[in-house]
Amino acid sequence: MLDISYIKEHRKFIIEVVKNKKIELDIDYLLSVYEKRQNLLQEIESLRADKNIVSEQMKLMSALSEEEKNVLIQKGKDIKDKLSQLDSDFVKVGEIYSDLMYKVPNIYSDDTPIGLTEDENIVLRQVGEKPVFDFTPLEHWQLGKNLDLIDTEKSAEVSGARFAYLKGDLVLLQFALIQWVLSTLQNSTIIQESIHKLGLGNLSKKAYNPIIPPVLMKAEVMKRMGRLDPIDDRYQTTEDGLMLVGSAEHTLGPLHIDEILDYKQLPLRYVGYSTAFRREAGTYGKDMKGILRLHQFDKIEIEVFSDQDSGFAEQDLIVAIQEYFMQQLELPYQVVLKCTADMGTPDIRAYDIETWLPGQNQYRETHTSDYMGDFQSRRLQTRYKDIEGKKHFVHMNDATVFAIGRIIIAIMENYQQADGSIVIPKVLRSYLAKEIISKSK
Repeated sequence: MLDISYIKEHRKFIIEVVKNKKIELDIDYLLSVYEKRQNLLQEIESLRADKNIVSEQMKLMSALSEEEKNVLIQKGKDIKDKLSQLDSDFVKVGEIYSDLMYKVPNIYSDDTPIGLTEDENIVLRQVGEKPVFDFTPLEHWQLGKNLDLIDTEKSAEVSGARFAYLKGDLVLLQFALIQWVLSTLQNSTIIQESIHKLGLGNLSKKAYNPIIPPVLMKAEVMKRMGRLDPIDDRYQTTEDGLMLVGSAEHTLGPLHIDEILDYKQLPLRYVGYSTAFRREAGTYGKDMKGILRLHQFDKIEIEVFSDQDSGFAEQDLIVAIQEYFMQQLELPYQVVLKCTADMGTPDIRAYDIETWLPGQNQYRETHTSDYMGDFQSRRLQTRYKDIEGKKHFVHMNDATVFAIGRIIIAIMENYQQADGSIVIPKVLRSYLAKEIISKSK
């Protein structure tokens, strides 16, 4: 969250941020609640001081007259009653204040475009040649059905809409992608080459530590991450209220919750693989075929904890790594800088990578990269000590290496052949020990 002193000092700017991020929040009301909370706190502290004085006077009651004793006792009772009421009021106002503070969005970077719809995102570059076919390309769900690789009919009987069975070579393709990503992100030479190309010579070439995180988490921790809302898109267990993650970063981000790190440990770079779950609220009737928009899907995510001076550079490196993987797969894509309304509430700067899908004849989002600054770490109380021993909140980045289902779709559609088979990208062939996916005879 933002510091209240920053909000007070930059009130007009924060009002603009709320407007441009399309958040329904009255900043002036928030500040009035804060003032009320502070006034109550001052009253409580003043009364507690009076209570202490009365307590000291009561130690000398034997020297007082009966009338003076009664007055002192009544004064103590009045203070106690008033304190009880003020404490109750303070708790209630504090809850309102806390809820409002959690709704305040993060500020955005100077290069973030101001916009109220995703149409105002900016395409920064397009990379790769779109494939040219001498036949009408099929969508992935058609290819999957023809090759007996995707079954959404049986999954609908078993689990309902927006679930799928992946079968055969698509399963092997998924695990090939996972193994390739994990091994690549352990290669400091590849990381160093990306750093060199970006001109970020001082950035650490440290590898990304692989993690398999929990897929269930406490609601209060997801709230501290700033990822609980929209709540109607989250799955929650009925007995204990645990939330199913909507991304691996939901449980990667709190990995150092309530910790104080040493600056020598930074950056801490992680790559996490997990299954994720979303209700896909608000998408009724959209992308119903195939595996593009499921309730259950798998993702490989990056999470980085850095010092306060390296956050933007770490995001630049992440985007370069995302592009490295796309170029190795030889898939055409475009890099998009997201506008204020399309970026997440915690984000300072956000990018998407959209991959060309010939079957749909359009680019679709396959990757995101979100830089949050210290917005999440303030909530999570994740800090570090600098060389002088001064404490700072870490700066945090998260990003998608692959939304695996979507990148499988991109491979299927871009590498499809006239006979309905699918060529495997060269970089993955050694992991599958084959060059083409075809119908079993």
